[in-house]
Amino acid sequence: MAAETGTQSESAETESLTLVQAVRDGLYTEMQRDEDVIVMGEDVGENGGVFRATEGLYDEFGENRVIDTPLAESGIVGTAIGMAAYGLRPVPEIQFLGFIYPAFDQIVSHAARLRTRSRGRFTCPLVVRAPYGGGIRAPEHHSESSEAMFVHQPGLKVVIPSTPYDTKGLLTSAIRDPDPVLFLEPKLIYRAFREDVPVDSYEVPLGEAAVRRHGEDISVYTWGAMTRPTVEAADNLAEEGIDVEVVDLRTLSPLDEETIVESFEKTGRAAVVHEAPKTGGLGAEIVATLQEESLLYQEAPITRITGFDTPFPLYALEDYYLPEPERIEDGIREAAEF
Repeated sequence: MAAETGTQSESAETESLTLVQAVRDGLYTEMQRDEDVIVMGEDVGENGGVFRATEGLYDEFGENRVIDTPLAESGIVGTAIGMAAYGLRPVPEIQFLGFIYPAFDQIVSHAARLRTRSRGRFTCPLVVRAPYGGGIRAPEHHSESSEAMFVHQPGLKVVIPSTPYDTKGLLTSAIRDPDPVLFLEPKLIYRAFREDVPVDSYEVPLGEAAVRRHGEDISVYTWGAMTRPTVEAADNLAEEGIDVEVVDLRTLSPLDEETIVESFEKTGRAAVVHEAPKTGGLGAEIVATLQEESLLYQEAPITRITGFDTPFPLYALEDYYLPEPERIEDGIREAAEF
């Protein structure tokens, strides 16, 4: 069921945080609350992480709870699975999503299957964090958006926040979840803007989308760093008389099908925006869901506004590859005016 953009009580103490600061705050709050929460990964300790998402945690909680690991993604996640099976709640960091593939077997063959394989004797409460996505002029293997690979895997939740408020709340929910969660952080917007975030602990439920902009003419589904340019495109199209509803999925698995379908049945038209390649992307799953659940409401072909079916390009072509407001506007307009 959809939630509105996160808000907090006027009486709650808040602080203005960027998205990466909200990651750090979420980790800090949960580590303070639960001594079983362990942070681990390459350079997460004294160095505070490549993006400083774990800065200060080593000094606060010590080397037994903030663990610098070797450069070995399979070993990092494999060790975390063992910790989780025996009662800890590890939060391993993979420095970039493009580095996660050596740990793919551990995640899909072991973490995601442990509850089923053990017939419920063991669960695997771990959260694998990874910055993902393009737009920061990084080298090869630093800009992948391969979330669809993991959404395909039963037993694994996949979460992607787009605001600081949601980041802390979703991370808290992920850490407390009894099963494995892949928590992808859109590094393009790590420091793009600030938002008031409660100082105290709170949860944003997994599996619930958020309607970022209400509209009547067309539904646009997106997540992560693409949420902001999509809302910008929707605001621009309002000047042309096209009223766009923007749904930020937040959790890609489990997918909030109720909100996806409800929005489409209101508007009858849809587009999906994601920076991953088009073929086999999550946009295709959303289109299929709408065809299965609400075909009779459809008034136009559903448009996919995505990255291209190529390796992520370097530098000069990066801005061309990523959907930006003008390209998003063109795609939405195509579906709205069909």
